[in-house]
Amino acid sequence: MKNVSFTGLFLLGLVSVFFFVNVSEAIIQCSQVDMKAASCVLFATGKANTPAPACCAGLQQLAQSVKSVDDKKSICRCLKTAVKSFAGVQDKFLSQIPASCKIKVGFPVSLNTNCEM
Repeated sequence: MKNVSFTGLFLLGLVSVFFFVNVSEAIIQCSQVDMKAASCVLFATGKANTPAPACCAGLQQLAQSVKSVDDKKSICRCLKTAVKSFAGVQDKFLSQIPASCKIKVGFPVSLNTNCEM
């Protein structure tokens, strides 16, 4: 069985990583992203009708922890790498997460999001 947090990683990065930017040296680790996004897997794979409350809460927490552009890029890279190891994540569900969780991202959420923007 695949690690469900891989899908969560992708979701978190795409949904919230690019939203909050401040100046800082801290880089967010993949393990942190992993924990915050794990509960988003069922929605991202179409097995749940809405993101779980824990999914939205985790995404909000991650978004608030971003202190720099490097943090955003690091989270995105973690997610992009992880999603390759997990089958079943669908763009049509990923794209709904920002609105469902009331998170303003400012760009389309997709499996193809460019982490270096």
